Amino acid sequence: MSVTELKERHMAATQTVNDLREKLKQKRLQLLDTDVSGYARSQGKTPVTFGPTDLVCCRILQGHTGKVYSLDWTPEKNRIVSASQDGRLIVWNALTSQKTHAIKLPCAWVMTCAFSPSGQSVACGGLDSVCSIFNLNSPIDKDGNHPVSRMLSGHKGYVSSCQYVPDEDTHLITSSGDQTCVLWDITTGLRTSVFGGEFQSGHTADVQSVSISSSNPRLFVSGSCDTTARLWDTRVASRAQRTFYGHEGDVNTVKFFPDGNRFGTGSEDGTCRLFDIRTGHQLQVYYQPHGDGDIPHVTSMAFSISGRLLFVGYSNGDCYVWDTLLAKVVLNLGGVQNSHEGRISCLGLSADGSALCTGSWDTNLKIWAFGGHRSVI
Repeated sequence: MSVTELKERHMAATQTVNDLREKLKQKRLQLLDTDVSGYARSQGKTPVTFGPTDLVCCRILQGHTGKVYSLDWTPEKNRIVSASQDGRLIVWNALTSQKTHAIKLPCAWVMTCAFSPSGQSVACGGLDSVCSIFNLNSPIDKDGNHPVSRMLSGHKGYVSSCQYVPDEDTHLITSSGDQTCVLWDITTGLRTSVFGGEFQSGHTADVQSVSISSSNPRLFVSGSCDTTARLWDTRVASRAQRTFYGHEGDVNTVKFFPDGNRFGTGSEDGTCRLFDIRTGHQLQVYYQPHGDGDIPHVTSMAFSISGRLLFVGYSNGDCYVWDTLLAKVVLNLGGVQNSHEGRISCLGLSADGSALCTGSWDTNLKIWAFGGHRSVI
């Protein structure tokens, strides 16, 4: 068979695949006879209301000298770890704004960080393709730096995201620009499972984010530059359990809904979406209330403890608080007093749901607390 014939067959096969994808897309749209907000409105549900004092900036954490890229709360106590372009991890006391640890990283190009469930260790990763673990209780060296307690090497691309398996300090999942996710055994420093890569059901572009289900730690979702999100079971690494379509741009962030049956995604296309892992269906799209200009990208997201609110950070500095049920913006933290002066790059909710922390390219982190007649939603 000649090269020309091979090319023709390849083009024909590609066209067939694209046609089938379009048919699947149309079929899904036919099945979506309603969405969450449409049904909620038909039942007479009303949006959550926010007054001027219901969510206020109560702390500004200043100390980084570069853009803040990532943050994470401890499951216990009120501590936050943040990673910045300045090549440092800083551990903060969220109540006092004091720094308890400042860790100079072996590689300054950090992209992600995470607290261990016990709060004894922090992990980070970036362009060095390594996930580094630091024990916060270990003594500092003669230069005043915290030594790396474990280096998890094996990815062939940058480490974009990392998260500890809930209630386990010994296992962690990373996502990477090499199109894979990896489950690590921190004790041995070895890969337990690799998700994607040579397997056909894996992602076909850089994986940007992972989120592990708190109700079933064997399940996690990943979001990728191939515009899809995928559901994985750590016991079956060879194939994704489901693939979720709908976005028209890179999926930058994924986050499980509190009940573990749904998850949210945020994308370069400017939308967030809510999916059901049991049916594989899209339940809701959260469109920004913008005009015809450039639509800001979604960078990060988090659900409130009940799931009624969705906090979303955008590339233009906006931070919308969505009513998840009615798909309505109830507050924009980018337009209130003490808002950030740059892109919102990361955000996260405290374990008890009482405070939100946002990180920005303006080098600061800000803690927002519920006040007024509002406590925790």
